[in-house]
Amino acid sequence: MASDRSAPPALALPVPGTPVRAVVTGEHPWGATARILGHEGVPASIDAAAMESPSGAPIALPEERPRVGEEVDAVVQQLRQWSGPGWVRLSTRAADLAGLRWRCDFCMAWTVLGPGGDGVVMEVRAAGGPEAHSVVAHRDCLLGALHPESLERARVPKVGRGG
Repeated sequence: MASDRSAPPALALPVPGTPVRAVVTGEHPWGATARILGHEGVPASIDAAAMESPSGAPIALPEERPRVGEEVDAVVQQLRQWSGPGWVRLSTRAADLAGLRWRCDFCMAWTVLGPGGDGVVMEVRAAGGPEAHSVVAHRDCLLGALHPESLERARVPKVGRGG
């Protein structure tokens, strides 16, 4: 089976917890579609539940949502890349912009992705094709899953911390 090498590699895509700028390209009852600046070939969306609601509603009211053409600050919530260029789910909530909270795929407790957070994102890929999947984990959960003799145990605590 030939792989589609025209899709961008997962490492070129923004991972969960990454702050981005996006332009709203479409309004929908469930939220909005968007284009991430610097990653124009990757489709993105913002669910109404992931938009800031000044009224305090759990889901942003239609009048609170960004309009087509509006540029917004966002953070990557999820990345899916099963075929083609992938799909990115964004959040514009202020709390997520400060530090995205997401469930650890090992223990299911909340972890914080972003500066000062205790979470990391792993890209799971195979050599046979362009598909990729992001796994979110606490650093400690990942360390606990690695074999005690793995050289990667020394690297995990340093990822994203400049060391």
